[in-house]
Amino acid sequence: MIVDKDLPPGSGSAAEIATDRFILRPMRRSDTGLIELYAGDERVARMTRDIPHPLPPGTVETLLRTAADPEHSVDVWVIDGARLGHAEVMGILKLERMDRRQSEIRYWVAPAFWNAGIATAAIEALLGANPHGAEHIFAEVFQDNPGSARVLTNAGFDYLGDAEAYCVARGAIVRTWTYSRKLGG
Repeated sequence: MIVDKDLPPGSGSAAEIATDRFILRPMRRSDTGLIELYAGDERVARMTRDIPHPLPPGTVETLLRTAADPEHSVDVWVIDGARLGHAEVMGILKLERMDRRQSEIRYWVAPAFWNAGIATAAIEALLGANPHGAEHIFAEVFQDNPGSARVLTNAGFDYLGDAEAYCVARGAIVRTWTYSRKLGG
């Protein structure tokens, strides 16, 4: 578990996960600027359900408070490549607890790190650690984002079907592909 004076009060429920390429760690207040920069990029926001575009002031602070809330159902990790000379924030992973030992993963990677295997490696590391003790992990991607679909299939997810989700940045319902991966049980 990471202990850092820069973490928001009450945080630390998301344990640090080390890989050979980066560390998955809890968010820090000092991440705010880079998260605002990357999440404020329309290319990132349009491929997520919940990032507005343009990014309103205070959005990242709200995410920090949510991640620090001991009653939260979502754990948040920053993909931190600083120890290998990369950016301190390369992207974000969220893992939301669901019923019956299931979780849902959401993620984004900054455009500068697209097509480098960062998202797949981060998801594989998170699933390997399985911090929720989940038996099944679910994910969805917008159908106009085949790169994210490849990330999931490369990480061992199986296609379940089509659905729809609201995208805040687009202000519209968007068709999705839903995936799952069995972890244990």
